[in-house]
Amino acid sequence: MSVQLPVDDPIFAARLTPYRSLGPTGFWILMGFISVTCFISGILFLVIGAWPVFFFFGLDVLLIWGAFKLSYHSGKAYEEVSVWKHQVEFRKIAPSGKTTTHILNPFWTRFQIDRHEEIGIVKMVLRERDLETDIGSFLNPLDKESFATAFGRALSKAKAG
Repeated sequence: MSVQLPVDDPIFAARLTPYRSLGPTGFWILMGFISVTCFISGILFLVIGAWPVFFFFGLDVLLIWGAFKLSYHSGKAYEEVSVWKHQVEFRKIAPSGKTTTHILNPFWTRFQIDRHEEIGIVKMVLRERDLETDIGSFLNPLDKESFATAFGRALSKAKAG
């Protein structure tokens, strides 16, 4: 089955990416600080004769480094949403590069939002007949609000023709 992509410009197009508050420079500064702190603390324990503690400080540094690397790897995932008059294209790209694409009819597509009175939007879902997929689950509440407003307008505009 071949999918015919529209040739006109989309009504709406967005790329949703997870937010990472610590950039590469900040990561190396933080890891340097943690490494130096753990090394100095480990030396103090080594001097008083508690030599095994020195290795546990090294293990702490490795575990923190590993946790950040896993976080940065998961940050490579993103989603792309485009709305045209006759179709909605939604793509999820995993950190591994695996892509899942859904082509939806805007007339049958429902955009559902679950809200919590204190937090705001907690879940956004695209539905079309048998298909149900979460969208923007990694976004913070403010980004979910602005995306939901813009996407809802675009979907309404596509339905209006």
